[in-house]
Amino acid sequence: MLEAIGLTKCYASIPAVSQVSFTVRPGEILGYLGPNGSGKSTTVKMITGLMEPTRGKVLFHGNNIKDDLPAYKKVLGYVPEEALLYPYMTGWEYLEFVGILRGMDQKQLRKRADALLELFLLFPFRHATIASYSKGMRQRILLIAALMHDPEILVFDEPLSGLDVTSAMIFRKVVKSLSEQGKVILYCSHVLEVVEKLCSHLLILSKGTVAAHGSVSEVSRMTGLATLEDSFSHLVKEQDAEQIAHDIVEVMAAP
Repeated sequence: MLEAIGLTKCYASIPAVSQVSFTVRPGEILGYLGPNGSGKSTTVKMITGLMEPTRGKVLFHGNNIKDDLPAYKKVLGYVPEEALLYPYMTGWEYLEFVGILRGMDQKQLRKRADALLELFLLFPFRHATIASYSKGMRQRILLIAALMHDPEILVFDEPLSGLDVTSAMIFRKVVKSLSEQGKVILYCSHVLEVVEKLCSHLLILSKGTVAAHGSVSEVSRMTGLATLEDSFSHLVKEQDAEQIAHDIVEVMAAP
């Protein structure tokens, strides 16, 4: 079980995230939503141990992750929002590097990496440098790196970025299967229709604080709105998208 308890992160005394708490149990997929600047990425960095919270803590199986951060990271699979890879490495070298950091046995690493490279259609390009990869290929390498050590916790931050339709569909089915195996999954995305279909629970952030937390149906009941898109816009007080779109088109046509 993954728990965030009162997570707060301040920059020059200004909170980017304030008192965020949630629990993700085995088999659950928590959809973590919010507009740009709401504190999603900051929360993800605290959950993955990349950033120390100003206040609050992250627990895994009841233990504070900072008590043994290397051990925690060995059971964590993380796909960051930006594909910040080492461009001079080949795809295979990067996976080998990540596998060693995760403490994988060399034989197991090679077997799983080769099999996943085949399944993600990257095997013919495994010895090409990452600098030569397309955006979609880089994203698939990140997904393989996150999955190949069979982690207990998976944190996906905009995992569909750059993927073609077929790869995105396969990945969504993989996530569903992993949840059925009892994995703990945190899923951050702006693609609300995917979140609505995939996630068992939702947490919506607005200006660094929790605006809503519960199942998809509970969030809909809370707002009295039929769709997640409408609920999201209501909770985060987004601008009227239809009106803004209309105004943009009018400006384009103005003399």
